Amino acid sequence: MASKKTKLKVFALGGLQEIGKNLTVYEYGADIIVVDCGVAFPEDDMLGIDLVIPDFSYLINNKSKVRAVILTHGHEDHIGAVPFLFRELNCPIYATKLTLGLLEIKLKEHHMLNTVKRKCVSPGEHIKLGHFDVEFIAVTHSIADSVALAIKCPAALCVHTGDFNIDHTPVHGVNIDLQRFAQLGKDGVDLLLCDSTNVEASGFTMSERSVGAVFEDIFDDCANRRIMVATFSSNIHRIQQVINCAVKHDRKVAVVGRSMLNTVTIAQELGYLSVPERVFIDITEVDNYTDGQIAIITTGTQGETMSALSRMASSDHRQLEIKPGDKIIISASSIPGNEKAITKVIDELFKKGADVIYQRLMEVHVSGHAKQEELKFMHALIKPRFFMPVHGQYRHLKIHKKLAVDLGMDKDDVFVMDNGDVLEVGNKTAKINGTVTSGLVFVDGLGVGDVGNVVLRDRRHLSQDGLIVVICTFEKATGEMLSGPDIISRGFVYVKESEDLMDGARDTVKGILYRGGQGQGQGRRGGKSNGNGSGYYIPRNDWSHTRNIIRDTLREYVWQKTKRRPMILPVIVEV
Repeated sequence: MASKKTKLKVFALGGLQEIGKNLTVYEYGADIIVVDCGVAFPEDDMLGIDLVIPDFSYLINNKSKVRAVILTHGHEDHIGAVPFLFRELNCPIYATKLTLGLLEIKLKEHHMLNTVKRKCVSPGEHIKLGHFDVEFIAVTHSIADSVALAIKCPAALCVHTGDFNIDHTPVHGVNIDLQRFAQLGKDGVDLLLCDSTNVEASGFTMSERSVGAVFEDIFDDCANRRIMVATFSSNIHRIQQVINCAVKHDRKVAVVGRSMLNTVTIAQELGYLSVPERVFIDITEVDNYTDGQIAIITTGTQGETMSALSRMASSDHRQLEIKPGDKIIISASSIPGNEKAITKVIDELFKKGADVIYQRLMEVHVSGHAKQEELKFMHALIKPRFFMPVHGQYRHLKIHKKLAVDLGMDKDDVFVMDNGDVLEVGNKTAKINGTVTSGLVFVDGLGVGDVGNVVLRDRRHLSQDGLIVVICTFEKATGEMLSGPDIISRGFVYVKESEDLMDGARDTVKGILYRGGQGQGQGRRGGKSNGNGSGYYIPRNDWSHTRNIIRDTLREYVWQKTKRRPMILPVIVEV
């Protein structure tokens, strides 16, 4: 039972000092609510990793306290990790209609659709979760049905903006509820958690409708050319505008990419996409129409290897081939770290004769995140007593802190935190007090958490310098070497062109084994090798020591000869 002195604890398990895997926890007494549960995409040095998710240890250890998971919108960095959390958790999920629709696609893939409890909410609605009262507030973002949250408990009133911008002419027609934010500010907000993703950009974010006007001009200029638009599959507004342009210019629309097909299907079923009959065609029907009658919506804005656009660029797509004169619009900004992959795809498209338009050339994308002037407006409306910038790298959080201080907040009332840091709020005070377990969990295929930093280190080592395997076969009873040493190289050197190096490595290992046999007091001792390995002995039951000597000595030999450090794996076989 919470007392009047109980403080609200607020902390993030993801989304601070990083982009993605957003997850924020609010804990008051015996009640916990979780806001968002997203993934991050692997960095270049995370070899073989498919996804990065938060460490859920704290929530699993306190699962009896967790009252609900609340989702602000349907982007991957806010909903992608839900199926992994709900392997251990059993509580309701609250989200708006489109967000739930996109989540259900994921739950179905993980065979969890019938086991996870889902509750649909609408902007303006309140829900009671233990000591918490949570209100959903409409915001504009690059995906429909986005909401902010007003979270109230006996200790504090918090506003959690989620991802937002201020778009006064949204495509879907649902405006951000600035009046409600102003009323909350008038009532008194103790803590604001605000999106920092676009805080480096000055000015205001352009309206999504401005992209539609650019699309109109492009469609007007390409009467006899095929048009392809690559965008994020979740950007329903952008997809709607492409469809509108296609309909106006009497073009059929083909949708390419699994995630795009899933999203378009769900959005159409739920009424978030308005598409006249007989506009959509299957990708296999494209060749039945002239180039001027076709528009294609595809995935692949980030240069993902298996995306539809990347496969078209590399002539690896089964149904579509890029043709000279194709107009290709990449309607998205690059996620940090993806620039090289995107550039490679654009270059390949140009080589095939396509005319490629991307953000540097024309305004074919606007951000879904608030720029500085919109952030200032939000701060001015809410007037929080304390502020915690979220959703951004460390520099984003620091710049957002400066913005808040410039607006009149005391710098000691702004908390730039890291994942796991706990902010305690109550009695008109706030302070960072302690930490909880947080970190990265890697998803590799069906494995979750079985690949850690040690495995990644080995993968990096293998990718950089390759592998040498040394195989020796010994007689178990006597310790006499029966065959070997055999040297196998993978990713180190081309053996046929490095025979002297391989022969030297083999002789180095033979020398180790011969000296090792002569220098021990166990087992039989042999003379020098007869060329086939016989005469070499090592003490029985001393394989581990021998492997270490082989590894260390061979590493030194290879370094002297090549200045490289391949992974060396000695294998001793007993027969």
